[in-house]
Amino acid sequence: MESGIDVWVIETSSLGDRSYLATDGEVALVVDPQRDVDRIIALAGRLGARITHVVETHIHNDYVSGGLELCRLTGATYAMAAADHVAFQRTPLSDGDLLGVSPRMRVRAVATPGHTFHHLAYVLEGPDGAEGVFTGGSLLFGTTGRTDLLGREHAETLARHQHASAHRLVDLLPEGSRVWPTHGFGSFCSAAPAEGDASTVGREKRRNPALRLAADEFVTHTLASLDAYPAYYAHMGVTNLSGPEPVDLRAPAVADPPQLRRRLAAGEWVVDLRNRKAYVRAHLAGTVSLALDGPMATWLGWLIDWGAPLTLLGQSADEVARAQRELVRIGIDRIAAAATGTPERMAAEPGQVRSMDTADFADLAAALEGRVPDGLPDPGAVLDVRLGREWDDSHVTGAVHIPLPELARRVDEVPEGAVWVHCGSGYRATVAASLLARAGRRVVVVDDDFAAAAKQGVPVTIAG
Repeated sequence: MESGIDVWVIETSSLGDRSYLATDGEVALVVDPQRDVDRIIALAGRLGARITHVVETHIHNDYVSGGLELCRLTGATYAMAAADHVAFQRTPLSDGDLLGVSPRMRVRAVATPGHTFHHLAYVLEGPDGAEGVFTGGSLLFGTTGRTDLLGREHAETLARHQHASAHRLVDLLPEGSRVWPTHGFGSFCSAAPAEGDASTVGREKRRNPALRLAADEFVTHTLASLDAYPAYYAHMGVTNLSGPEPVDLRAPAVADPPQLRRRLAAGEWVVDLRNRKAYVRAHLAGTVSLALDGPMATWLGWLIDWGAPLTLLGQSADEVARAQRELVRIGIDRIAAAATGTPERMAAEPGQVRSMDTADFADLAAALEGRVPDGLPDPGAVLDVRLGREWDDSHVTGAVHIPLPELARRVDEVPEGAVWVHCGSGYRATVAASLLARAGRRVVVVDDDFAAAAKQGVPVTIAG
């Protein structure tokens, strides 16, 4: 920026979030830090900037904040909404309060309720005035933060607040001001998928529903777009209010093959982190596929019984370490054990290693017409494990719909026979197939993009 203030993005793509570091070259402000703060400290070190202030736009529901730990390590001032009653010392901020970071850089708190009741946005001001605004979960790229995380009973009230907050921000700021949201890059905290990778106040005026629609229309639009969100969100706000513990990323205990067999026999969660194609070729019976090349932490946090013993299997120690880092961000701090290598190396006996059938939508189309491809079983059922909004938009005619988060407790509802399971791309279908196989079912993973289904001749029912 010409003002001498630079804003750096710290991306957490696996959770669909961004943190920010703003610096004038000497000191730095951090906004909405994730829990693994070592990468933020490393960035500040590379820039030669000292972190002096950390601010939170709101009490987060989708991840454990690293703000408290970052301030413990750096001595920075920790600031957040005065109305949020937390169990630790912080600098309370209210609407209009000014936080001076340096003689050249400051932030002004703006009350922007909607995503939460006490949400604050922070206008970044330099020597020449406003540079942009850290919007947290209020004004996102082409959408807004969802309004039901504090309970469905508050969703409509908060949606009305969200509409007013968006208008307040754009009325306060020049059209060229940058917009820096925390959510909206795949996060379930977003009311709808975000658009693009950067934006300005002027751009949002032209395309954001919160700014194009009247209040009643926006509320109807927002409430209609809300779908399920991860079950682990119920734990995040409580943890952030009480003050998260420091992160421990030491390697977990190593599980040998006999121990892995015992854990699997006990029905514990043993998660295979390798990519899904490797998993279907060979895996230990009873393991759950949650590959690191997708949103592993989101789905594991959604599916697992909170606090249940968890064992991680990776191709390498690096894969296990990456998974640990992902998991501490959502408060899964204790890994019971881990193992690395091939399934054959981890098996206590050869019969533990299994494979899984795969197909594409062309194969499914043929099977539904009675022309089952060689080596594949007749489909006793086609199972769609996408979420409700996806199913409502379009689905395979005659398919059974059980969203992935509900599958483990609804396995008995899946019709008898071989189950051909699909999702939107193949990731969730493989997770679902591993859960079904764990329950003793014969499965075929349809590892294909759902957009190809109708083109390949699969009968599809489309909304409307």
